[in-house]
Amino acid sequence: MSVQYLRGPLGLLRLSAQDGALYEIAPVETAGEESPDTATREAARQLEEYFAGKRKEFTLVLAPQGTAFQKDVWAALVRVPYGSVVTYAQLAAAAGRPAACRAAANAVGKNPLLIVLPCHRVVASNGLGGFSAGLDRKRWLLHREQVDFSEKRRFEQKYFFTFP
Repeated sequence: MSVQYLRGPLGLLRLSAQDGALYEIAPVETAGEESPDTATREAARQLEEYFAGKRKEFTLVLAPQGTAFQKDVWAALVRVPYGSVVTYAQLAAAAGRPAACRAAANAVGKNPLLIVLPCHRVVASNGLGGFSAGLDRKRWLLHREQVDFSEKRRFEQKYFFTFP
């Protein structure tokens, strides 16, 4: 297992990889012992580019750990492009279970790869919705992607992505 820490505009992030594949990007309060490898170094580089506004897509080897349904939801998440949003209902439908809106929301909340699996792009039908890493981080990420929104009203239709 490889671990690297990255300090950025969202605070301190722990990047964890095994066998050359990233399986975790998580906010943490303090750094521990590091043992970086090629996967964590590349993830740190790409995240720094994203934070600087120079990257819109990630090209990393990922290995998130979860149930089959969670993996289906996360696979749908990576299809939501930079600067776009989807609702939990749209995401559930894209994961093949249109009636499982709450389960999709739960899978989003358990996303182990913050930013790279862009759970910040999932919003409630009536506004911002929640975010397991904190709403301040979600706001920052959406602003980074130039998604304009108001806390008190629905997102403009132009920001919504429609799954093919």
